[in-house]
Amino acid sequence: MPRATGGFRIDGSSGVSGTRFESLPETVRCWDCSHPNPLRAPGSGSTVGVGCSLAVVAWSCRAVAEVLVYDLADGTHLATAALPGTGAVGDFSPGPYGSYEACFTYTGFVTPPRVLRIDARTGRVTRWHHPSSPARRAGGAHTRQVTFSSRDGTRVGMFVISPTGRPDVPRPLLLTGYGGFGQIMSPRYRVQVLAWVRAGGVFAWAGLRGGGEEGERWHLAGSGEHKQNTFDDFAAAADHLLAAGWSEPGRVAVMGTSNGGLLVGAALTQQPGKYAAVVCRAPLLDMVRYERSGLGPSWVPEYGSAHDPGQLRTLLDYSPYHRVTPGTSYPAVLLTASDGDTRTDPLHARKMCAALQHATTGPAPVLLRLEHGVGHGARSVSRAIALEAECLAFLAHQVGLPAPRLL
Repeated sequence: MPRATGGFRIDGSSGVSGTRFESLPETVRCWDCSHPNPLRAPGSGSTVGVGCSLAVVAWSCRAVAEVLVYDLADGTHLATAALPGTGAVGDFSPGPYGSYEACFTYTGFVTPPRVLRIDARTGRVTRWHHPSSPARRAGGAHTRQVTFSSRDGTRVGMFVISPTGRPDVPRPLLLTGYGGFGQIMSPRYRVQVLAWVRAGGVFAWAGLRGGGEEGERWHLAGSGEHKQNTFDDFAAAADHLLAAGWSEPGRVAVMGTSNGGLLVGAALTQQPGKYAAVVCRAPLLDMVRYERSGLGPSWVPEYGSAHDPGQLRTLLDYSPYHRVTPGTSYPAVLLTASDGDTRTDPLHARKMCAALQHATTGPAPVLLRLEHGVGHGARSVSRAIALEAECLAFLAHQVGLPAPRLL
């Protein structure tokens, strides 16, 4: 279901006023704008009318941004803007006084943020260049959106970023996702994606149940008693990528952060033989005791509570810490935590590391990276780069991805 993210309202009398209407996620946000001249509908020979009102609307459909132009008088769809690719858009800003123009930001997995300009009279989108800022380019990667069937037949969307845009040869695969709290994992620029793909790998981002990619029902279908759906979607994503020829067994790595750490922790303990390497960052892993630390009590609506016997059974069924099984050959695992994390206590990563080291019978390493003086997410640029570089290097080594060539 489309989710509105922003827009413009264009009236027909006196130019851009800049009024913006804030509202709920499922409704439109607009700015007032006007022009005294008649407006012709794009692609037609008839005028919309003097003093007409238009809306330039941005929304996400299955996590991908769309920008459209509507006649506010009767709701007629006039144009769909041609965006540069599969990406996301940010806030709109009004153009010059008396114009039908608006500016907005655009980004994609392999496209650094840029400013685009739309002319509502035609729906045409052009790049806005600042004279002092040379255009940045990020080549060598292509984004493709695919769908696959989960365990129960539900169709799930996924972005696949690769060097060629097609499964030409099996490549080292890095699969990630989130699937929680109704969050939409939109296709925004992420340097780790480009680094992995430029080195010759495939990066996949799955829009799992529990997220908001398909609206609130999608969120509820992956929370509480239905949380296993999130993990089933993730496993099905890996199966699809293997079956389609994007990668091959022994070359699949997974990575997740926070609720995504819970995701890859569940993947690791439910199907340890499927993955060659796992990076589990700032995770929740002991789902029986998560309420007793950090912001745990506030997440009961999302996961359930161990104080409720029925919900306790659900939590125990998938709690990664409780599913660690002695005598199992686990893949290579890197757990990361920060001693200042007040959301997900580092005890989760510490306990899980100890349990895995004790249980595994395989030769692959199980490591803990503990960072001092930072919290759950925010950190200095140098520390952020170090974290990303070490996680990618760990995974690349395990799945045979060579270091990228310097461009």
